[in-house]
Amino acid sequence: MSRKEDCEHRAEALLLPIVEEHGFELVDVEYVKEGGTWYLRGYIDKPGGITINDCEAVSRQFSDRMDEEDFIPESYVMEISSPGLDRPLRKPKDFERSLGKEVEIRTYRPIDRQKEFVGILKAWDDNTVTVGLDGQDRIFEKKDIALIRLYIQF
Repeated sequence: MSRKEDCEHRAEALLLPIVEEHGFELVDVEYVKEGGTWYLRGYIDKPGGITINDCEAVSRQFSDRMDEEDFIPESYVMEISSPGLDRPLRKPKDFERSLGKEVEIRTYRPIDRQKEFVGILKAWDDNTVTVGLDGQDRIFEKKDIALIRLYIQF
């Protein structure tokens, strides 16, 4: 496990009980470097959506716990927010919630000369995602998928 993954797992273990105490869902935790700055992000949700007050309440408790544990040596910015409508599907519950809905898939490399696909999510397992495209089911290997999320037309 990389140091980045270790930080994410440890932060998730601290954040999960706080989020559940408030009756929210922990969608994801990520520890990423952007423009020379490290960010520790927690994404939370609840039916009807997350408010700024929800984020603030969780953020205050999580910040206190992170200060106590102090396992990340470099400075970082901590953010607690809603995952947004266009959040990626990562966990089994994300896929379950999206079954039968239209999803967008972007692949790392072209497949049949294209890298973007939109279709109905039919099934998934640990290694594959099945999407209905143009009346036919297409199976994508998860290792080939750069991004999968609900398709939102604006």
